[in-house]
Amino acid sequence: MCVITHFIRAHKLILFFLFSWLIFFVLWLMPNRSEGPFYFVFMSIMFVIIVGSQLFWMSRISKVGKKLISRKSWRTGLAVAGLLIYIFLLAFNLFSGINRGSSWNLRAGLLEAPFEIWFVGSVLGFLPVMLLWGVDRLTRGVIAAAKKFATPSRPGLQSPSRRCFLEQSVITLGAAPFVAGAYGLFYGRLNLETTRQRIRLQHLPKAFEGFRIVQLSDFHISPFMSAEEIRKYVEIANHLRGDLVALTGDFLTYDPTTQAAIVQAVSALKAPFGVLGCLGNHEYMTKTEESITDLLAREQIRILRQERAPLELNGESLNIIGIDYEQGRFSTDHEGHLVDRYMEGNEKLVLPGMVNILLNHNPNAFDRAADLGVDLMLTGHTHGGQLSLELLHRGLCLSRFVTPYVSGWYEKAGTQLYVNRGIGTISPSIRLGARPEITVFELTRGG
Repeated sequence: MCVITHFIRAHKLILFFLFSWLIFFVLWLMPNRSEGPFYFVFMSIMFVIIVGSQLFWMSRISKVGKKLISRKSWRTGLAVAGLLIYIFLLAFNLFSGINRGSSWNLRAGLLEAPFEIWFVGSVLGFLPVMLLWGVDRLTRGVIAAAKKFATPSRPGLQSPSRRCFLEQSVITLGAAPFVAGAYGLFYGRLNLETTRQRIRLQHLPKAFEGFRIVQLSDFHISPFMSAEEIRKYVEIANHLRGDLVALTGDFLTYDPTTQAAIVQAVSALKAPFGVLGCLGNHEYMTKTEESITDLLAREQIRILRQERAPLELNGESLNIIGIDYEQGRFSTDHEGHLVDRYMEGNEKLVLPGMVNILLNHNPNAFDRAADLGVDLMLTGHTHGGQLSLELLHRGLCLSRFVTPYVSGWYEKAGTQLYVNRGIGTISPSIRLGARPEITVFELTRGG
């Protein structure tokens, strides 16, 4: 696009800075990765899109500035100030440790939230712009080729007024994601949905007919999911009157000092058969697996770590299993306990002749759970995509590059899986097309 070409020629320093940013991202994300060449190609494409989006929107801002501000010295001063603010916010969000703390603060409101809205809006807005630009280029190419064989009877797409209208329409369409980003930050991430799911289990003991499990996952305590907000969700969960509460990992985000706050927030969870849970990859990343397990135990919340807990009712029982987050070798999993096969060494926890319910943060373990004969697996981790556009087209969700099991119910070889969309977020702290979720399961007999 001519505006991008002009911008590149006129702002070589900005281009150099963004190209350096691209190199940094590649070096920052690639070490210790084992996903192979596909991962590298995918991330390279993503980085090109990110860099292109920043260049494009900076060029649009520059163009608007020329129209609104006549004095070149003022425009230059504002451009330099804007670039410095951009560099500062970029560096802050990359290096200072995002999502720190357990309550909303000025740091989150002034330094993290604006950049997250800009980042999501600029990238998502750039995609339709490039798509329409590509269509326009293709159309012009076809017209140019047709001119060699016939004289056009009218200007068509070459009309300056029509091209101006199309350009303005593209920019307007591209700006819509900025509004969507603000919506997802201030409303979408808090728009809780209570999902009810009936689970039919062929060998469910009669004593457990109608047994209710309330699942919460991915709290991710942070300034964008405060302890106060989590206590509201805990109250909602208690009003659902589950017989058992299941927690499926990622209590923390990146800040290990928030352990006490999240434990205190969930300590009010109550159910006749207690509260059981497993750990997620963020407990592994923050090196808090042991400490948060101990803190939760003091509040009568039992974290199952490669162990099982039988539930007894009228002489019959269910087998509840909990596994730490595992990173499959040569997979797209996040960092965790490295294994060649999921549930490696824990096969004996699955008891034949009983209904086995597995709590496992990683949905990629589903195929292995089906091989072992698990009846029901409850998981989280994906946040339902968090930024999901699958209402427009299936597959428009980055989580599908990590797992085929993004959200909701799945079944394979008699084993059922439910992927909870979770409550919290990771940066960017924006939810689009993936509402936060508390799930209520009702167990019933049947095949």
